[in-house]
Amino acid sequence: MYSRRQFFNLAGAAALAAPMAGLSTVKKAAAVELSDDGLHIQDWFIDSFLDLSEDHATAAAEGRHFAVIIEQRGCPYCRKTHEINFAHPKVRDYIPANFDVLQLNLHGSRLVTDFDGEELEERDIARKWLVNFTPTIVFFPMSAEAVAGKSGRDAEAARLPGYFRPFTFMQMFKYVQEEKFADSTFQRYLADRVAEMEAQGLDPAAW
Repeated sequence: MYSRRQFFNLAGAAALAAPMAGLSTVKKAAAVELSDDGLHIQDWFIDSFLDLSEDHATAAAEGRHFAVIIEQRGCPYCRKTHEINFAHPKVRDYIPANFDVLQLNLHGSRLVTDFDGEELEERDIARKWLVNFTPTIVFFPMSAEAVAGKSGRDAEAARLPGYFRPFTFMQMFKYVQEEKFADSTFQRYLADRVAEMEAQGLDPAAW
């Protein structure tokens, strides 16, 4: 599993947690709807009974991967993920077609059943999965055997901790959808995608 330091080394300031002043070239969408507990939401986030095995099975049966996004009220990088990344046309079209995404609240009290059968409040699931940043997106392999009987932390295929610019953000979803995590690190995958774009005279940072 890659570390947060590796993400910083590869993606750099152009991709991760850039200052607000550095976002002037990125178009910002209108304000996103808020849930009752103050989280930004998307209308394509799944409704769930919060049994992760069931959600995973439903996604897999329809040919989509399953991911969990963990956010918190008042998180500026959560807001940017919704207003910038999820609003990007390429991202907005790609993710709902290829992923079922469940939103959890870092401090929430709803009961969630982990893949290993343990029922915990959202905040305790976040601690169990060692989630330290918001937003954090945890991705899971599509295979039922790969998640059965495991905690989400042990079953995950990849995770995206914190805010990344749209290009890097999108590449992580593609990395998981293509199941490249089976034989390549995300760092290698991202470096290859950047090289491909540069060879075409395109600038990933222009996303």
